[in-house]
Amino acid sequence: MEILYQDNRILVCIKPSGVVSTDEPGGMPQRIRDCLGDAHACVRTVHRLDAAVAGVMVLARSRMAAELLSEQVRARTFEKEYLAVLSGIPDAPEGTLRDLLFYDRASRTARVMPAPGPDVKEAVLDYRVLGTADGCALVHIRLHTGRTHQIRVQFASRGMPLAGDRKYGAAETDFPIALWSYRVRFFHPQTGLAAEFSHLPPEIAPWRRFQTILQEV
Repeated sequence: MEILYQDNRILVCIKPSGVVSTDEPGGMPQRIRDCLGDAHACVRTVHRLDAAVAGVMVLARSRMAAELLSEQVRARTFEKEYLAVLSGIPDAPEGTLRDLLFYDRASRTARVMPAPGPDVKEAVLDYRVLGTADGCALVHIRLHTGRTHQIRVQFASRGMPLAGDRKYGAAETDFPIALWSYRVRFFHPQTGLAAEFSHLPPEIAPWRRFQTILQEV
């Protein structure tokens, strides 16, 4: 577990792909407790990443810190930026995607809906194409809402599933979903000061083909 920063109120780390964000056996809080060598340490999830998604994640080290950070998430002052590799290239080099999403708990998939309805929620993100290669696009994404599978389904519904995301129509690959939590910004729950943490994805497929561009992000 790569820890980027920790104090007595927060811990910032790199979440591995394949690990759930919630406090359950094998989840991130338990893994952090194992890493700290304290099975009873207070470690609380305040924002979630899909199990298949890796990258920067913030966890709270106290109940009050968790409440304050969760309030920032609800107020959308907790900012989240992602990097993704799309199987396809957007028509516009940058833009805003706005959809109505419904998450089907039975199938564990989200889908775009044509009209408002029960459990249908608005999903909004901004994207910017950073580069293209071999029919794929590296994009920077800023989330304005945090719906389940939001980034994955919004691009997939436009014919550009994330590379490696077989659930939403991408081709079979030997690497995880190409979605990386790149940067978070928030206010420290104890000091109130602005905090920012970022980390680039590893030099493995499919990120490797965009390494020169990534170094300039």
